[in-house]
Amino acid sequence: MKFVTFYNQVGNQRAGCLKDDQIIDLEKASNGDIPSSMLEIIQNQQTYLPFIQELLKSEEVSSQSIDEVKLAPPLSNPPSFRDFVAFEKHVKNATKRNGDKVAPEWYEMPIFYFSNPHSLKGPNEEVKRPAKCMRLDYELELACIIGKEGIDIKADEAEEYIFGYTILNDWSARDLQMKEMKVLLGPAKGKDFATSIGPYIATKEEFEPYKVNGRFDLEMTASVNGAVLSKGNFKDVFYTFGEMIERASEGVKLYPGDIIGSGTVGYGCIMEFGIEVHRWLEPGDEVELSITELGSLKNIIV
Repeated sequence: MKFVTFYNQVGNQRAGCLKDDQIIDLEKASNGDIPSSMLEIIQNQQTYLPFIQELLKSEEVSSQSIDEVKLAPPLSNPPSFRDFVAFEKHVKNATKRNGDKVAPEWYEMPIFYFSNPHSLKGPNEEVKRPAKCMRLDYELELACIIGKEGIDIKADEAEEYIFGYTILNDWSARDLQMKEMKVLLGPAKGKDFATSIGPYIATKEEFEPYKVNGRFDLEMTASVNGAVLSKGNFKDVFYTFGEMIERASEGVKLYPGDIIGSGTVGYGCIMEFGIEVHRWLEPGDEVELSITELGSLKNIIV
């Protein structure tokens, strides 16, 4: 199944499910038995998913074209958002650009930072370049959505805690980020202003055909103003989502709706290949990220 959150005719957010290119308003189609909040559906998926599967089989359920509605982030209010750095190629490229080497500790455990769960942007939504930023960058990532509460989850058991996956663009103000990280803390204001997700959340069953050694054979691309700049594949990730979830849940409870970002695929941002290949992002630029089975996520810089 593929889930979206969209705005209805009066501007309220509603959880929807895709049937081909049509959106079913789940609250409306169920006469109020299914909530309008995607987070509530994830939190109570054992109750609602069987009901939604029956709605998808029905020929009498009303729907509307996905092209006729404005989409919000598929999950607008996650309890938390952790972003990992799970691709070795990205880490090598980034550290080389800064004249450094990969820290040996990176190979000992998956590393993450907390980002802002309240600054999520949806498909086709404008992303404002921070006032003090002149080096704005995109980051091409896959994210998983936690579907079940758990603590001290083992990597080989982690899949049962995953609800689904979505595209993630971890917007980065590189000039702010690099200055702050000299103090040896996280990227902070360099990431605080915006993160895009969408256009939908695909449940984990959709990815079974793409499994390769605990990873997924998913093509990943990023384009700026229609020109492809980044190409990668998720099967090249160093740490699996299972290993990320194990690390994130060590002594700490994960909750339904928590977002776990994979970090950037190799060559998945401007910083890695340098401004000699492409300048930093500027107002007016359209950035589009695409991943197999997950469609495309577009945003305009303002």
